[in-house]
Amino acid sequence: MPPRSTSSETPVDHLTPDEARIEHERLGAEIKEHDRRYYEEDAPSVSDAEYDALRQRYEALEDQFPELKTPESLTQKVGSKVSEKFGKIRHRVPMLSLANGFADEEVEEFVERIRRFLQWKADAPLAFTAEPKIDGLSLSLRYEGGRLVSAATRGDGAVGEDVTNNARTVGDIPHRLKGSTVPEIFEVRGEVYLSHEDFAAINARQEAAGKALFANPRNAAAGSLRQLDPAITASRPLRFFAYAWGEVSEMPADTQHGMMECFKSFGLKVNPLTRRCTSVAEMLEHYHAIETDRANLGYDIDGVVYKVDDLNLQQRLGFVSRSPRWALAHKFPAQKAVTVLEDIEINVGRTGSLNPIARLKPVTVGGVVVSNATLHNEDYIKGIGGNGEKIRNGIDIRIGDTVVINRAGDVIPKVLDVVLEKRPADAKPYEFPTTCPACGSHAVREVNPRTGKEDAVRRCTGGLICPAQARERLKHFVSRNAFDIEGMGEQRIDEFYEEGLVQRPQDIFTLQARNARSLKRLENREGWGETSARNLFAAIEARRSITLNRFVFALGIPHIGETSARLLARHFGTFEHLRETAKAAADATSEAHTELTAIGGIGPVVAEAVVEFFKEQHNEEMLDALLAQVTVEPMEAPAAANSPVAGKTVVFTGSLEQMTREEAKAMAERLGAKVAGSVSKKTDIVVAGPGAGSKLAKAAELGLQVMDEDGWFALVGRK
Repeated sequence: MPPRSTSSETPVDHLTPDEARIEHERLGAEIKEHDRRYYEEDAPSVSDAEYDALRQRYEALEDQFPELKTPESLTQKVGSKVSEKFGKIRHRVPMLSLANGFADEEVEEFVERIRRFLQWKADAPLAFTAEPKIDGLSLSLRYEGGRLVSAATRGDGAVGEDVTNNARTVGDIPHRLKGSTVPEIFEVRGEVYLSHEDFAAINARQEAAGKALFANPRNAAAGSLRQLDPAITASRPLRFFAYAWGEVSEMPADTQHGMMECFKSFGLKVNPLTRRCTSVAEMLEHYHAIETDRANLGYDIDGVVYKVDDLNLQQRLGFVSRSPRWALAHKFPAQKAVTVLEDIEINVGRTGSLNPIARLKPVTVGGVVVSNATLHNEDYIKGIGGNGEKIRNGIDIRIGDTVVINRAGDVIPKVLDVVLEKRPADAKPYEFPTTCPACGSHAVREVNPRTGKEDAVRRCTGGLICPAQARERLKHFVSRNAFDIEGMGEQRIDEFYEEGLVQRPQDIFTLQARNARSLKRLENREGWGETSARNLFAAIEARRSITLNRFVFALGIPHIGETSARLLARHFGTFEHLRETAKAAADATSEAHTELTAIGGIGPVVAEAVVEFFKEQHNEEMLDALLAQVTVEPMEAPAAANSPVAGKTVVFTGSLEQMTREEAKAMAERLGAKVAGSVSKKTDIVVAGPGAGSKLAKAAELGLQVMDEDGWFALVGRK
């Protein structure tokens, strides 16, 4: 007798196994079609409530009849195709990091800096929000018309990984926002994390399956969200707290606290411990209350974040480098442990620095097993501080010592102190090498010509003949914030360098062509295969085009970090312009040298490093060969390109009366202008206040446009 016809209203426990199987298959086909429309066509045909009802019925059938739950079941999968690898999403508004503070006094200074910047008196009302800093993975969710259309990790702050399909499996992330006041375009930012309970359950399953355990909840959350198979993400109970935003078509509130209330009304989860504070005392009181209850929260946090509440003030305050001036992460004190220093090894960095590394008897600090720690430099090992003062009461560090180490968040662990009473009787003072352990070249501590003091770091003089420096430069070149070539990690660089396959940056981009001609092809080597070789070549090909700031950073010029690289890229616009100016700037009396040293944020040390890099013939030869393989994209036009000062170079001089110098610089940069520290032929506008001297005279001599503060405000359309 065939199974009777059933409907979705028939209680599941009233069905026979055959009836349940038929309905399970029918529901599965219907849900798959809805998933296809939603994930692949972005054209859902049912409401969220209707879809949820179908899923709940489907899951109830499997709960009642476990034999229906197979590897092909929809509860083991999600409704999107598995991609070969993540695509990239460019953030419309960069995802920046936060400045850190560790002591209460730093919070007081943070608030005082803001008052100075705004020229506000100590008794002027100034409110902040204070919220726990979740230790998870940052995620940006883009909603259009209230519907989730994409999700991206932070990445390098400008471009993140496309994890849209995985994010849709996270229960705390709504597919549609609630309410009629949701902006048409609304980018929500927050943190994906795992609770302690869920983390323990995941590791228990890993252990039962004979798989490696996750070191901590943060790593487990990050690994779960960045799975190529969304089904794995769906199987892990990830959670999400919203706390910030990116691009918004129309702001629904004018305060940070108001935005959090909007988030809640839209159906997003906001941390319940977020508070609005009106004084430093209130901020610190809330911080210490959270610190005291930290162990009882059920999830990991590593501090408290303070943000200026008024969004208009946030805009005025702007940004410093890659972090907002209006926010501070007040981190919890570093966690400490005691262990034995088993050895001291020297790692040679890409600039030739000899960096001492402590090899420790493994010890757990804050849930993470630590076996290495930094020893900074040879003076630190001797018990001497940066200004020649005694540290640790002058006690040196020796192999065999019992040492105290500390670790704060993601900061590299460091050796903090020595337990002198446990020092072995035969322990001898450590002799720092005076020759490079990698190439045997002499290692020296240069004298700074401006201060007459020895540099704290001893450096190998071998240059490019030093294999350690060459390797480290290559590792830097392919690193995440440089060329970001997937599959070219440290181990791969070491392997390719040893075999002579990749010894200079340009070799990376000729690897596939050389491999095709080689008798010993990568795909035929042990541990390789056709797929792994193809994936590596595809990853290299994907990086033949790179933005100017990342390219400059990738070159590994001494003293050039991400911030300096971005400042140089923004000022010069193209690599050709930067290269020509740097070469001409070798003449310290030239206009090019003046231009380079006048760039805001680029001091004489950085400028000299740039000049020296382009003076070296071997660097020029490397650049020519590299540029034959890659395209360096010009720096993108500023977001405020329609402002009257976008792209112009501005110099502020004299005493500004209506704004501080910092606020003037922040305003100009927000409007797309470049701020220089000195006047040259390439200066477009000089804003002069009372007491302007030589810069004003130089501007008059060159016939430049000069205006006072009122003229500046009139020009940019601001009060």
